[in-house]
Parts: sequence; structure tokens; C-alpha cells
Amino acid sequence: MKEDINQALKVLKTGGTILYPTDTIWGIGCDATNRGAIEKIYRIKERDKEKSMIILVDHAGTAERYVSQMPHIAWDLIEVTDKPLTIIYSDAVNLPENLVAKDGSIGIRVVDDEFCQKLISRLNRPIVSTSANFSNMASPRNFQEIDERIIDSVDFVVKWRQEETGEAKPSSILKLSPDGQVKIIRD
Repeated sequence: MKEDINQALKVLKTGGTILYPTDTIWGIGCDATNRGAIEKIYRIKERDKEKSMIILVDHAGTAERYVSQMPHIAWDLIEVTDKPLTIIYSDAVNLPENLVAKDGSIGIRVVDDEFCQKLISRLNRPIVSTSANFSNMASPRNFQEIDERIIDSVDFVVKWRQEETGEAKPSSILKLSPDGQVKIIRD
């Protein structure tokens, strides 16, 4: 894992893209503060730029840096969730506009995965996370299901956990309004 983290850091710091395991499915990622790297991911996925992507942070306190106001209920949801949870917050800040949704929102997940936590902590910035597939295609449930063209298109492929064959699932997604109202997007 250490070697993968070191190599991934080099790639992320120079504006590259990585293919990596998360606490849910395999993702394509980059430094979430690097506009050019984000553009690369849109090209790799053949994704409509109107569709925003989420970011991963290593702990809840980090999420506060990227939203203008974190509703109080967010802290409770993050603390009590027993499975990966992405929360969409209004009024994203400190992120490139090509990452933020048209309505100004951003999806953030506090990741519960040792590799991701260490990588994000060492990078000291959030990482983009989008499923390792072409847009409008099914998300891969493990590394073996990732299209070779995706693998070939990123700058670095993490070796950690490639051999796992379980069927990973995407996170739940909730949207929080500034007044704390909760809308379930994906359970």
C-alpha cells in the first residue's frame, strides 16, 4: 500500500489521474483542486460537463473547507451512518467551477478506507471520485470489471486491492438544504 500511495501522490501532485479503490467501488480520481486534472476525467469518462462529480475527504472537519455552511444535521448523519454516505451540500467553495454542479452544490463523502484516508491526508486536499466506467455504462463491482480502455487512459493504476472479487456497491446519496432538510437521492 505504501508504494501505491507514494506513486499516486506523485501523479496527483503533477495534475495526473489515478484509478483507485475506495470504500465503495473503484474510482477515477485526481486532485479536486486542479481544474486541468478534472477536465482529464471528463474526457476519460466521456462525461457531460453538466454532470458534477463528488469529492472524498479524510475526515468530517475537512468537508467544512469546501462548503460555505455545513448544516448541523450533516455532523449527525456522518457520525451515525453505518455505510458509505455521500452528502450533497449547497454552496460549494474553494473548488474549481468545473467540479461544482450547475446549482453550486458539491457531493462530499468522508471516506472510511485506509488507503484513501492516507492518500488524502498526505495530499492535504480532497480527491475527485467518480466511478471507473464510461458515462451511461454500469459501474464496475470490482477491478476485473473495469474496461481496459479506462485502465489505459489514466496516469496511474493502484495495485492495492485489485485481486478482490466481491461486488462493491456505490454509496448512498443524500442532499441537504442549508436549513437541514434531507432529500434521499440514492439509498
